[in-house]
Amino acid sequence: MPTYIVHVALQTPSHSGVGDLLSYASERPLSPGTLVRVPLGTREVLGVVWDADEAPGELPDGATLRPIAGVLEGVAPLDAPWRRLVGFAARYYQRALGEVALAALPPQLRDLRPEQLARRLRRPAKGAGEASGTIENIALTAEQESARARISAEKGPFLLFGSTGSGKTEVYLRCVQEMLEADPTAQALVMVPEINLTPQLEERFAGRFAPRFGPGAVVSLHSGMTNPQRLASWLAAHGGSARIVLGTRMAVFASLPGLRLIVVDEEHDPSYKQQEGARYSARDLAIWRGREQGAKVILGSATPSLESWHASRPPTAEDPEGGRYVRLHMPSRIGAGALARVRRVDMNQQPRRTVFSAPLLQAITERVARGEQSMILLNRRGYAPVLHCVDCGWKSDCPHCSAHQVFHKTDRTLRCHHCGYTVRVPFHCPTCGSPDIHPMGKGTEQLEEQLGTLLREVLRPDRTPARIARIDADTTKAKGALEAQLAQVHSGEVDVLVGTQMIAKGHDFRRITLVAAVQPDGALFSSDFRAAERLFALLMQAAGRAGRDAAYMAAQAVHGTQPEMWVQSFHPQHAVFEALRKHDYEAFAAQQLKEREEAAMPPFSYQALVRADARTQEVAQGFLTAATAAAHAAQLPGLPDGTVILFPPVPLTIQRVANVERAQMLMESSSRTTLQRFLAAWQPILQATRSQPKHKGLIRWLVDVDPLAI
Repeated sequence: MPTYIVHVALQTPSHSGVGDLLSYASERPLSPGTLVRVPLGTREVLGVVWDADEAPGELPDGATLRPIAGVLEGVAPLDAPWRRLVGFAARYYQRALGEVALAALPPQLRDLRPEQLARRLRRPAKGAGEASGTIENIALTAEQESARARISAEKGPFLLFGSTGSGKTEVYLRCVQEMLEADPTAQALVMVPEINLTPQLEERFAGRFAPRFGPGAVVSLHSGMTNPQRLASWLAAHGGSARIVLGTRMAVFASLPGLRLIVVDEEHDPSYKQQEGARYSARDLAIWRGREQGAKVILGSATPSLESWHASRPPTAEDPEGGRYVRLHMPSRIGAGALARVRRVDMNQQPRRTVFSAPLLQAITERVARGEQSMILLNRRGYAPVLHCVDCGWKSDCPHCSAHQVFHKTDRTLRCHHCGYTVRVPFHCPTCGSPDIHPMGKGTEQLEEQLGTLLREVLRPDRTPARIARIDADTTKAKGALEAQLAQVHSGEVDVLVGTQMIAKGHDFRRITLVAAVQPDGALFSSDFRAAERLFALLMQAAGRAGRDAAYMAAQAVHGTQPEMWVQSFHPQHAVFEALRKHDYEAFAAQQLKEREEAAMPPFSYQALVRADARTQEVAQGFLTAATAAAHAAQLPGLPDGTVILFPPVPLTIQRVANVERAQMLMESSSRTTLQRFLAAWQPILQATRSQPKHKGLIRWLVDVDPLAI
């Protein structure tokens, strides 16, 4: 019987030394992209045929190959564009090919044997069926129509720079509709940064497209789904029955044979960067995939990342080529609604320890009395960041991390937000026995409690007390909790909403007229050069939650209501708040890019981090120092001529997490290609250094290309 040799990608760690592909024997030829079950050690695992010999092959004398255990029949081979995407991601982000390929597949697919999958495929897909209704479209504004027409006529990629409430989603819907109706096999991928944004987006897309293309035309892909749900969505996308896939960053790897359009909404959001395993940027991979697969790409944001803003710069006399993206501008809100007026409160002029200044509290009170809603933003959950002893100075430090345990009053616990270690709140100081222990700082729990006290005499128009709700990671743990809480806000059952950044992104609250950031100063003087950019984006997004419904605002105008964004700061004249006051993203971006260019920071340079985790800080830094010395000794690309700069290793800001010491070193280059050549050549040196006996205490090391947090 002839033997065909197939080369299979498996989920093996990049530093295992196994290699990218393992060879197996097959009784019949298999196409690249075929899903197979193969033996690996004592286990049987899922693999993807990456390459195969076209004719039966002869093995060298004495050589043997283990046979493939089974083929997942009924699932079409993964196509060449998908395999090229995975191959590029593995090379660029310095990971093993199989690690990226298998992580991109649904978890349940990895566990199903061929006969189990066959039974699964025989079940009718939920929501399957044809439809022949018509699509009810909303009339576009002139700005929306201009953006749609240019996306239709030009190649892109496109940066859709639209103010909050300008109707970017409607442009996405029209572009998707146009593409689906033009090609019966076409598919679209629409990505959002957070899981909690997918249900409302799915509802909107399904409501628009299900009557025309059937109830199974729209599916979701994100980590909040059950494994059977993810498998069903993946199979529908892979088979082409799903015309639109909505998802978070993982969806960038969805198998979409008919992909013609990719939308990345809120493209600036750091959630698009994976922080575990292969540390890929879904936004950047979307751009690469669109170019490679011939699909149009739309990046949308009211506050684009500075990288995307710079890439969409128009041509000038000094820069005749300009950027590689097409910038489309939609500055006006739907219905000619006004952007929120920004009001700054100088907290230096307020009584010490004031949380809600008198003018802000008065503004909230007036809105409650008129039946309007307010939103309070504080990006810190829990009751207080730390407990401390007045007598001896003890603080609620985590015994396993170089961080404090956060005080959660609701369940009377001290909880580390890094390792999860939780203890009951002590009745007295563990060090000196004093009962005089107090919370320091503010969290969302405390804001909710204080507002309840401050507004207890305030009545709504129906003469009932003001109602306050909190939305953060603690209140939304239970399945369906977030949807239920958002429904209460939308229905008007909540007067004041308190929450973290999860309430500032993407939600279409129609009755909120006031948004307040009570303690935003922490990011102003951070060591992270992106901190100001992130703060400005968060505050602009939060301000966009106020006054979104032009009709509602017009009805409230009789009371003199204007949408407002309040910022309480000890530095109210800071450039971030000045730009926010004018809603002037372009001026803010110009100033930030000027500073970045002078300092040779991204997007004017390219960076990578190597991080080492060990039992001691000495071992972690010692590994990085030794690997650096070996790189110089080998004269790796970019080092002899100084085009790659290696900085000394340093501890991370939070040095210890779960009893693991963490160190990192930064490398920088003005050339992306040079940096990639250096990293590829350095990989075997890093692995060899790791195997030396003196680095035995090293737990792991990893490479982070284009890091977002340094």
